[in-house]
Amino acid sequence: MNETLPRAAIRAARTNLVWLALPLIAFAVAVVWLVTTDPLSGFRNGAPPVENLTFERTVLDDSGLRLLVRAGGSEPMTVAQVQVDDAYWQFTQDPPGPIARGRTAWLALPFPWMLGEAHALKVVTNTGTTFTHEIAVAVPTPQATAGQLRLQALVGLIVGIVPVAVGLMFYPVLRGVGRSGMAFLLSLTIGLLAFLLVDASAEALELASEAAAIFQGPVMVVLAGIGSFLLLMAVGRRGGVPTGLALATYIALGIGLHNLGEGLAIGAAFAAGSAGLGTFLVLGFALHNVTEGIGIAAPILKQRPPLWTFVGLTLLAGAPAVLGMWLGSLAASAQWSALALAVGAGAILQVIVEVGAYLMRQSGKPFEVFLTPPVMGGLAAGVGFMYLTAALVKI
Repeated sequence: MNETLPRAAIRAARTNLVWLALPLIAFAVAVVWLVTTDPLSGFRNGAPPVENLTFERTVLDDSGLRLLVRAGGSEPMTVAQVQVDDAYWQFTQDPPGPIARGRTAWLALPFPWMLGEAHALKVVTNTGTTFTHEIAVAVPTPQATAGQLRLQALVGLIVGIVPVAVGLMFYPVLRGVGRSGMAFLLSLTIGLLAFLLVDASAEALELASEAAAIFQGPVMVVLAGIGSFLLLMAVGRRGGVPTGLALATYIALGIGLHNLGEGLAIGAAFAAGSAGLGTFLVLGFALHNVTEGIGIAAPILKQRPPLWTFVGLTLLAGAPAVLGMWLGSLAASAQWSALALAVGAGAILQVIVEVGAYLMRQSGKPFEVFLTPPVMGGLAAGVGFMYLTAALVKI
């Protein structure tokens, strides 16, 4: 009888395997038949294939300009001509030949661009379809030199690390707040995170609209945000409900992911010449991010963590801004910036849920606590401060 059970289990597994393989085989046969016989050929009426071209990067240097383009049509497309300011220019393509759907190619032109001028580009395919792109302000594209990386790191330091560090320096003073003060600080954290959630989501959707259609920008943003939220919720609840230092770490992580996406967007705009990162703008970013450090400190006010903990939290929340600046100015495209912001939005939503749950546990009033004056005042203060200081950095 002991031998009968394993044999029955083996037969059942084999049967399941057959039933699993049969539909896959049938589908593979259908695909092969569709490709080899081309039964849709009778529907073709001689019209050219649908073509789509997205401009992902523009590089301007001493040799002229280079364009990174991505094809998104129904068939491979061939670039026949390139115009700059209504004049045709010789160009080289790397890799040469037709560009397959979803693939990219660099178009290099020896065009003598003018600093600070606007230039209109037009790419013409062999079917006569045209795609336009505008260089709003022609500036040299940052190169990966030691001096350029140091400059960008300095900007990232000021807009990312310094504000978080300044906010965390209020920790000794904040330890003296009472029960109502603690409720105010936690709700202040929720308010500033709520603003970051809306801001990151809006920026992600805006960038996604500029990405190639093949990436399905809005869908990518929503799925990435939901996936990030669910993953961090699963990790955060694996060892129980996060409190204290664990909750502060998740707040710093969510803010750090947002700062990564923000750094990508700033770096890309800086490289394109569409954002003049003057002193006023940099200081505006710094002021905008000061409350992030206060929000990180709120869950650990009842503890006395060592100094290295504050250093780690500062780097976790602020250092991604430096990395984002580097990637944004040197390599990022719209879809990757949108993806980073979407992941950051999902992380911020996870933190909002956890801080809200922590606030309810601390008060002993699951839902009524959100109607108390300290909490309503903290929510309004967090959102209001972030909204007003955001006006300094919007251009």
